[in-house]
Amino acid sequence: VTGPTIKAPMGGTIISIGVKAGDKVKKGQIVLVYEAMKMENDLSSEIDGTVKRILVAPDQVVATDQALIEYE
Repeated sequence: VTGPTIKAPMGGTIISIGVKAGDKVKKGQIVLVYEAMKMENDLSSEIDGTVKRILVAPDQVVATDQALIEYE
């Protein structure tokens, strides 16, 4: 991973991913939904950019601070 990333704020399970590689996203756009502590949480992009890679998949368990999406 070489570009900027979105990281998991806390451990949980990926529910859905709303973007794919090559998509342009705006700051504040919801890009991923995950479940943590029995609550669904929307994760928004922190920057304007283009998605380079999706580093996780639905139903995958992730750790706190794990990179989820990489930007170009």
